[in-house]
Amino acid sequence: MNRQFLGREKELAWLQERYDRPKGQLLVLYGRRRIGKTETLRQFAKDKEHLFYACTESTDRQQLDAFSRRLLAKNIPAAQYLSVFSSWREAFSGLLELDSTTKRLVIIDEFPYMVKSNPEIPSILQALWDEKLQYEDIMLVLSGSSMSFIEQEVLAEKNPLYGRATGILQMKEMDFFDAVQFFPNYSPEDKTAAYAILGGIPHYLKQFDPSLSLAENIVQNILQKGCVLYSEVEFLMHEELRETAVYNTIISAVALGNTKLSEIHAKTLIEKSKLSSYLRNLIELGIITREFPVTGSLKESSNVQRGLYKITDNYFRFYYAFVYPNTSELEYGGAPGIYTYAVAPSLDEYVSRVFEDISIQYMRKQNNAGVLPFHFTRIGRWWNKTDEIDIMALDADGSRMLLGECKYRNAKTDTDTLYSLMRKFPLSSDAKMFYCLFSKSDFTKRLQDEAGEKGVMLFELKDMVE
Repeated sequence: MNRQFLGREKELAWLQERYDRPKGQLLVLYGRRRIGKTETLRQFAKDKEHLFYACTESTDRQQLDAFSRRLLAKNIPAAQYLSVFSSWREAFSGLLELDSTTKRLVIIDEFPYMVKSNPEIPSILQALWDEKLQYEDIMLVLSGSSMSFIEQEVLAEKNPLYGRATGILQMKEMDFFDAVQFFPNYSPEDKTAAYAILGGIPHYLKQFDPSLSLAENIVQNILQKGCVLYSEVEFLMHEELRETAVYNTIISAVALGNTKLSEIHAKTLIEKSKLSSYLRNLIELGIITREFPVTGSLKESSNVQRGLYKITDNYFRFYYAFVYPNTSELEYGGAPGIYTYAVAPSLDEYVSRVFEDISIQYMRKQNNAGVLPFHFTRIGRWWNKTDEIDIMALDADGSRMLLGECKYRNAKTDTDTLYSLMRKFPLSSDAKMFYCLFSKSDFTKRLQDEAGEKGVMLFELKDMVE
């Protein structure tokens, strides 16, 4: 199904702003697979004269031949004499022969494939950039999905291209408000559930048919053997990692609520030093994150024993909660039954955890719009040994603090939620306190009156979505 390009306004604006600058621009744009880098770059380039080259996993000679053909097809002067360039230096120098009536836009997608087949390419590019390209009206974009490769082999200090990039952007997944554009006719609740299941990965969002109900999409486009999303996690795990059985065990443990290092160790029985290494790899891939209370110090975050691990990728969280444990039945066509008896009864509880993330995203939008009682510089969760607060935001010097609670349930939220929130954080704090509540299903009249008297902000899901 063909759909219009949605979202990515910030990334497109960033690229355009660089494009409008004079002289040479060397940009590095990277992010995990499926995040939408290629589509975003194609969308940016579509109304501009450009050269777009997608690298492949091939030999250096094959890569050079393919790049040569793409460049020579632009009818540069060298095309009168050559069918392919004899070296990468000649090929990259040929970029200067592109039409100069507008800025020369050159995009090399999956640049790591090019470098892996010829490790000298960064040095060749660096020399040419220093000698000529930086002084020309050219914009060269290097894109890649291998985040560790880009960070360690392109951007790191020891590498030739270090310090040459005029712009570096790591693409993240879409936020909730961009992602729900894929389902314009869904109810606020179904939009929230779709995001909780698929996250902000455009490739995943496109697998759902907006003309089908949420339940139909889950059955047909996740639980059904043979569909893209059914095998997506297994494919990515094999593509990015070795020892996939070990990683499956770790992610499953976290999905079941084992969030401390000691709990994951007890569940998996993997040696702690090795376990930390495995978790670090998953963090680099953007699948898992280590979270600390928003008031935590830098020293606390450096302690490998501290912090809570959680799955950041919504689809991975859904997969390990509902697909992975039921693979045997799903392999034999049990999708409708698994949805009815495993997914549907637990879906609201599953979505409730993501509702906290959505509420934080919403507060960031409110913060940027300047409509909150103060401008916060930190926002996240807070917890100690006995209590947990869904949202805590602080200003730069900690003199003002905003506490929030999220309720994703069918009943209206009442005053008990507000009183409970007010009791959780020590009143001896020197900070001026503000409160906000988020609800799936509106608020009682009693709470609305109380909130009006105390200046408590109330946010209902349907208003947040709209």
